[in-house]
Amino acid sequence: MTASQKYILTLSCPDRVGVVAAVSGFIAQHQGWIIEAQHHSDELDQRFFMREEILAASLAISLEQFREAFQSIATEFQMDWEITDSAQKKRVVILVSKSEHCIYDLLSRWQSGELDIDIPCVISNHERFRKLVEWHDIPFHYIPVTRETKEAAYEKVMQTYDAAQGNTMVLARYMQVLSPQMCDRYRGQIINIHHSFLPSFVGAKPYHQAYARGVKLIGATCHYVTEELDAGPIIEQDVIRIDHSDTTADLIRYGKDIEKTVLARGLRYHVEDRVLRHGNKTVVFR
Repeated sequence: MTASQKYILTLSCPDRVGVVAAVSGFIAQHQGWIIEAQHHSDELDQRFFMREEILAASLAISLEQFREAFQSIATEFQMDWEITDSAQKKRVVILVSKSEHCIYDLLSRWQSGELDIDIPCVISNHERFRKLVEWHDIPFHYIPVTRETKEAAYEKVMQTYDAAQGNTMVLARYMQVLSPQMCDRYRGQIINIHHSFLPSFVGAKPYHQAYARGVKLIGATCHYVTEELDAGPIIEQDVIRIDHSDTTADLIRYGKDIEKTVLARGLRYHVEDRVLRHGNKTVVFR
């Protein structure tokens, strides 16, 4: 156990008096030192959300003992809850097609330690990035996708992801629509970057759509993938201003910078357990 190791408790439950007292009291009872605490109450849905970081070395009980003992509180308050160990890095499998900016950025942040994750493999429907990925000593899997082979290809993607023991899948400009089976099987695990400020300009060629509409702002959206195209819970977004003199090519160029930044932020929030999903919305504790 390291001095910086943390246990991260996240939960949501019906909003009522006593939730914070019960949770903090339980942690204090076991000598736990809370080093970060964030709460949110959704007044419309009457639901409460919480994220607590606990210094692992301070707890007088093990993580498994914590899970067992905390269950009675979780049951009393009807909590959906989870506690994770910061020492257990998320295993992030990256899917990419032909666009280079997002995968370059993610690999750079991973190599520098800015993204504290493991990347067990990269999957692509093109061979373009094999040398780049293997130069980083990461296994590269080429799984071509055609209209005729799509079902078999996605089955192989799922097998590869499971074999890599992935717990997060990132679509770093992977330009394929995933099957409903994949979306359902890995619900809450698949993160996509869409090159528009959703819900505007869903689907293909959003920059061309934006140019044709004459918008003055373009953006990017990091979101969880669901069966409905580009409509999953949003994790992070940002925009950049454009004007009438910008061409479609300009929009694409500007957009690349914002896409990689938004994806990196959204992925970091996810792997640090800062995102709590609630229906088709999220609570993000930054």
